[in-house]
Amino acid sequence: MSDQHYQADAIVVGGGIAGIITALEILDQGKSVVLLDRDKESELGGLARWAFGGMFFVDSPIQRKRGIKDSLDLAMRDWWSFAEFDEGEFWGKKWAEQFIHHTTPHAYHWLKQYGIKFFPVVHWVERGLLQPGNSVPRFHLLWGTGYELVRVFGGRLKEQARSGKLQLHFRHRVTDLLTEGKAVTGVRGTNEESGVEFSAGGEVVVIATGGINGSIERLKENWYPAWGSPPEVILNGSHEYAVGDLHNAAGRVNAQVVNLEKQWNYAAGIHHPEPRMPNHGISLVPCKSALWTNYRGKRMGPMPLITAYDTRYLVERICQEEKKYSWQILNRKIANKEFAISGSEHNPAVRDKKLFQFIKNILFGNKKLVQEVIETCEDVVVAGSVEELVDKMNTLTGDNDVDAQLLRDSIERYDANIDRGKSYHNDEQLRRIAHARQYRGDRVRTCKFQKIDDPKAYPLIAIREFILSRKSLGGIQTDLQSRVLSKAVNGKQEPIHGLYAIGEAAGFGGGGMHGLRALEGTFLSGCVITARVAAKAIGGGQL
Repeated sequence: MSDQHYQADAIVVGGGIAGIITALEILDQGKSVVLLDRDKESELGGLARWAFGGMFFVDSPIQRKRGIKDSLDLAMRDWWSFAEFDEGEFWGKKWAEQFIHHTTPHAYHWLKQYGIKFFPVVHWVERGLLQPGNSVPRFHLLWGTGYELVRVFGGRLKEQARSGKLQLHFRHRVTDLLTEGKAVTGVRGTNEESGVEFSAGGEVVVIATGGINGSIERLKENWYPAWGSPPEVILNGSHEYAVGDLHNAAGRVNAQVVNLEKQWNYAAGIHHPEPRMPNHGISLVPCKSALWTNYRGKRMGPMPLITAYDTRYLVERICQEEKKYSWQILNRKIANKEFAISGSEHNPAVRDKKLFQFIKNILFGNKKLVQEVIETCEDVVVAGSVEELVDKMNTLTGDNDVDAQLLRDSIERYDANIDRGKSYHNDEQLRRIAHARQYRGDRVRTCKFQKIDDPKAYPLIAIREFILSRKSLGGIQTDLQSRVLSKAVNGKQEPIHGLYAIGEAAGFGGGGMHGLRALEGTFLSGCVITARVAAKAIGGGQL
């Protein structure tokens, strides 16, 4: 018997944006809710409070206003191309279709009702490299970043706590699901602040605890097999408490957990200058005009690495190397124009909704951010020559892996291609830069064929980049009402009575609606949609 017990109509486990929205929607039905979160109250909102805040919408009013011709059919084709679903995948495909149809009416328009705004220029990411991705721009930047979602909905949640219908309990780690017969009736765990064991009972339990990528050990255990062994160093860019406790608990009550080897990690992670957890990393938005080399200083190829086309390919290619980390080689001119870090923390102009400063950063570069990273990040070195740069790169790593001749050859060949003139550019990276610059959203943030070894653009900069953990694309399998499904018996699955899973815990729907790749912006919007679907189902309805 636990030392402390809570009771409500619904138990929501996890205080990220998915858990918050589900709790609010259930409360709006007149039901009572207990929300349990492992983190501190000041961190309510989970990873969303640190997210950049891009959201994937199809045929949105902003797209239409900008003349971007999108459609559900086109989005479906792009999604299936990028997902490369396994032949036997069922629920992931069903959820992908449902999400594409729901995201604009039930996320975009719904969020607008609460005063949420989006920047009027849509970003174009994951365009596809070796197969089609986003045929048109769909990444809508949330004005205020993900922090704005937490501010608005987290604020509403705290107001509800004063109504008597909502109990909020922080520093509560849930480790087990309670059952009666085949029904889930509650949860059990430990208050990590007091050490007291607790239980909570209700008619339904909603799992909203994120994925497994906050545990680097578990990420490595589920590493994509075709890529061989995982990198020795993987930085943590996920949530510290996204460790899969409820995946384990769900499995123990016969739930189906799938696709954990399908993960959305990033290729350009650097150590956080002010880490909040062990091995904490942040994700760079890699500069398109930088040269991406392997650990020896040899340019990656034969297809050069360049961002905005296929993030998964970048990770895969780096993991083919003997040492699975990389370098980006650039200069101060490129950095001033193109350098960026993903997330609300390093984009205060967007987070704090300072339009003038945001536009200034876009037009003239974020020189302040560049200087801060140079001064504070252990993975960045600066030099006045290629030879000096190589010496500092080798000093940083503690070995002599970087070969000066390899790096110089890579730089000279690239720069010589630029010197021949635009009519004679015969380099895939230059072709991709030219393509990116055709779109207004990228033209102002991408250099016009800038050489690397250009004294007028000095100093030279090298950035050591590690694979960065981020999102689980797989998870607890759910049906189209976000009900957790049992393991198959004779090919049939049944919903587990009283148990729901949402957001990343459910692979953003169905245990993996993305397949192998995400079209980006689908994580926050996926949390919103799965949360609202679950709440409606709990209330006996549907979106």
